[in-house]
Amino acid sequence: MPFHRLMRRAGGANVLWASLALTGTVTAATPIVTVPGMPPVSSPANLYSQSAANDFSPAVKGALPRVYVPNVRSDDVSVIDPATFKVLTTFKVGRSPQHIVPSWDLKKLWVTNNAEGGSEGSLTPIDPLTGQPGEAIPVDDPYNMYFTPDGSEAIVVSDAHAQLDFRDAHTMALKSRLPVPGCKGINHADFSIDGRYAIFTCEFGGALVKIDMVNHKVLGYLQVDKKAGMPQDVRVSPDGKVFYVADMMADGVFLIDGDSFTKIGFIHTGIGTHGLYPSRNGTRLYVSNRGSHNIHGRRHGKGSVSVIDYATRKVVARWRIPGGGSPDMGNVSADGSMLWLSGRFDDVVYAINTRTGKVRSIKVGMEPHGLTVWPQPGRYSLGHTGIMR
Repeated sequence: MPFHRLMRRAGGANVLWASLALTGTVTAATPIVTVPGMPPVSSPANLYSQSAANDFSPAVKGALPRVYVPNVRSDDVSVIDPATFKVLTTFKVGRSPQHIVPSWDLKKLWVTNNAEGGSEGSLTPIDPLTGQPGEAIPVDDPYNMYFTPDGSEAIVVSDAHAQLDFRDAHTMALKSRLPVPGCKGINHADFSIDGRYAIFTCEFGGALVKIDMVNHKVLGYLQVDKKAGMPQDVRVSPDGKVFYVADMMADGVFLIDGDSFTKIGFIHTGIGTHGLYPSRNGTRLYVSNRGSHNIHGRRHGKGSVSVIDYATRKVVARWRIPGGGSPDMGNVSADGSMLWLSGRFDDVVYAINTRTGKVRSIKVGMEPHGLTVWPQPGRYSLGHTGIMR
């Protein structure tokens, strides 16, 4: 029986055990004491163990297999059938849709329409069972969205106002606000293995901010590149010790020790490093390089995807977009065989074979951004385009 399934059968204790040694003896794993309400960590060595290939929660039963693509400049969402690579439908949403965010309980997808600094921001719900949108909820500047590890609150990332809005995870009613004045362009995040803190990127300040998720307060800031850094996506390593931070100007990934909040390394990947997506087996990290240092780049740039091996922290493969392109945000298919990424400046979506690197392009709306693949394996979602645990 696969290890992650064995651990799931073992039950819901917060202090769990490691696998059997070859001698047949049992050795105790380092216990992970999570914040109240957060599901237990089944494997301290791999926090992605319960989002392995096709390991679905009962909560996604009946969900249509689809790829949902928010198109920023055409104010709509393209819906792709991943089996045929064809756009099935396109529907209108609010102004400037940025990301498609799976809810913590996996029952709903949220389109974050931030109105690009305007006052008419909103969240559009999508029913995964039908693929149809519901009535939008007015929300100020929802550039991106995450969820507290216990699932009780949504964290709306208000980029324009440099703040985090904590809202009811279901009704989206505002509960509290956390100003983050030292984080200009706050946008992407990931969480510590125990849920006690999160690290957000400050895109226009070349920095990171560490947030206490229990007390909702700023713990500190860290400059990643004093000259011209522009950190984008962030993703924690399988063992929870290192945060990988994509930097669009540095053309690579900074390595951050989360607990001490210090910079410990850098991996060069490609021009315009942007998105980060773990493989379904938790051994590799797919890195999208957008091919440009500009926020609004040209078509057919020097876009590529780099593959980092977690064990060695080295790039083990590079896949270029044929004819040039602009791979941006997305996620991995449920079985791990395909990496789906928006082609931000080329108005297409890329479906990239994770074994061969072969690329298929699908025409969508204008300026596709944070697409998501659904359903995805995992017990719950921490937000963005599917940070699954």
